[in-house]
Amino acid sequence: MGNREDLLAGARRCLEEKGWARTSVRDISAASGGVSMAAIGYHFGSREALLTAALIEAIDEWGNRLGRTLGAFGEAGNSPRERYEAMWAAIIGSFSSERMLWLATLEALLQAEHSQELRHYLAGGQAQGRRGLAAVLCGTSEDEVDEAIARTLGAAQMALFTGVMTQWLTDPDQAPTAAEVVGGLHALTSLVEDRASSGPDGNSA
Repeated sequence: MGNREDLLAGARRCLEEKGWARTSVRDISAASGGVSMAAIGYHFGSREALLTAALIEAIDEWGNRLGRTLGAFGEAGNSPRERYEAMWAAIIGSFSSERMLWLATLEALLQAEHSQELRHYLAGGQAQGRRGLAAVLCGTSEDEVDEAIARTLGAAQMALFTGVMTQWLTDPDQAPTAAEVVGGLHALTSLVEDRASSGPDGNSA
């Protein structure tokens, strides 16, 4: 690997072991096998840009694994609801197996309050995340997801993802299961459809 790839690998190790806030450029240099700290600026521009790139790379790899798992589940002839619940089971499982990765995303969001540069990087990552989640749900590639689907289906799924993630990272014993997430979404959909079919006075339109 070259210096750029070594730095990305080192940054990922630091995120997994130390988290976002406690990772310094010196830590990344050491974890990358001694690549100079100056190389971070040369290849990425800043510590924040490098850590963001490493975070996005890690989440992309996780998303690809999730997509392969769901693809195999769909080929087994399961219903869309069963497939969606299986997706949530895999997501929730990652809150334990990939705990440091998801904690790092929350740390990055907090740090972005004090860094316009970091906020810019994370905004790009969120746009990519919306498209990626929509692609997983639609069983297609990200290139085939149009902007309207990314900003509706993808954005709604990301909102659910972030909310369930914070519950699991805070209190896993009380956090919702995959079945409860799907059941709650079904109940919400039914409520919205019922309200939409009624007039402002609560009667049928």
